[in-house]
Amino acid sequence: MSEELQVSIESEAKTHTELDVSVRGHRLKVDEPEDFGGHDRAPNPLEYMFTGLAGCLNVAIHKVAGERDVGVESVEIDVEGDIDLEGFEDPESEKRSGFQDISIYVEMDTEADEETEEEILEEAEGRCPVNDNLKHGTDIQVGMR
Repeated sequence: MSEELQVSIESEAKTHTELDVSVRGHRLKVDEPEDFGGHDRAPNPLEYMFTGLAGCLNVAIHKVAGERDVGVESVEIDVEGDIDLEGFEDPESEKRSGFQDISIYVEMDTEADEETEEEILEEAEGRCPVNDNLKHGTDIQVGMR
């Protein structure tokens, strides 16, 4: 059985750093910190990417645990990475504009033993669509309307 879910957003730039976003009736804002020329009115795109990754892993962990009849009391997910901005700032740079690596730290409180928790996390990591898109080269087309 194959199920497909189409995901889409609509957005409009309000300034050179601020973006208003609409998704399924929810309103979001994207901005940059003042150090990067923004007004710090909202998370920046990289922070939203990490937020999406943590949110997706949370759903996947709970799904896998539920399939194994493992009760979950709590899940804490921290995501971090360092980015070299040279690839973004300098069009002549050979460096990538993205993260070289991303670290995810998960703490679970479940009724399972540590080995089972590690198995749940490993399966959830493989089933999380955001993690999959970040780990594997997803074809992205950018064009004008």
